[in-house]
Amino acid sequence: MTVALPPFQRLVDEHWRDVARLAFALAGPQEGEDVAQQTWTKALAGYPSLTDARNLRGWLLTITAHTATDHHRSRAHRPRPTDELPEGAVPPAETTDDRLWEQVRALPQRQRTAVVLHYVADLAHTEVAAALGTTAAASRRLVSDALTSLRSQLGTDLHEVGS
Repeated sequence: MTVALPPFQRLVDEHWRDVARLAFALAGPQEGEDVAQQTWTKALAGYPSLTDARNLRGWLLTITAHTATDHHRSRAHRPRPTDELPEGAVPPAETTDDRLWEQVRALPQRQRTAVVLHYVADLAHTEVAAALGTTAAASRRLVSDALTSLRSQLGTDLHEVGS
């Protein structure tokens, strides 16, 4: 069955911000760009074989989430940074956002992905569920558990998350 797909460049033009935001949220500022680029490479490879063009944004964000998950798994094979700074280096000042995203990255993988898909990519729980291969109820539970954990870790610094 042949599906009428828009030119790939139009897809990139319409959704590059969404892909980049999700990639940076899931993989962090240092590796988000790599995840976004890998997402576009995978999307381009799979684009001609799509059988449905109704939710291309959701398709791209699902690829992004899977790519970020693969990226996190590959970290086990990379060298780990040390706590020691080179002589003369100045540590960056910690902000509330830095603490928040550090805690988000420390969440279990499915909770982290669910929170980011819901709050950063602004996906409904049904779309988060589709990306995670679960139900909308399970998606709500993953997000709820993640928010509970974040509130516990960050205390009053997180009073607006989830409101």
